[in-house]
Amino acid sequence: MAERTALESEIIRKCLSRSELQCSFLEYRGYKVVYRRYASLFFIVGTKPSPEEEENPENELGLLEFIHNLVETMDRWAGSICELDIMYQLEQVHFLLDEMVMNGCIVETNKHNILRHIDLMERESQKAESMYR
Repeated sequence: MAERTALESEIIRKCLSRSELQCSFLEYRGYKVVYRRYASLFFIVGTKPSPEEEENPENELGLLEFIHNLVETMDRWAGSICELDIMYQLEQVHFLLDEMVMNGCIVETNKHNILRHIDLMERESQKAESMYR
């Protein structure tokens, strides 16, 4: 776990130290890293080839588009997404991400389908809260 935390910290430092003129792709210790900055938020995706593959087959532009789709979906869900939305509603953000990715594979990109489940969950939560008042 300490090794993973150190790796994440190193990758974050690498991304933060790059200028806006540099591309959003980099390779670091065998990982292919794709990141995108939206205002003050950085979204970072890292992939590593499976043990039987020599080269990482992931498409960098596809991952960049995934990040963009994630941010658009979060914007539709919370208005204009900011750090506070993510911090105070982390469980919903994880649920949203879980709707889009399963076992490391992107399984859903339709914003309406993703948000429908979150909306249903929020409505059921409100029903449960009103029942106990």
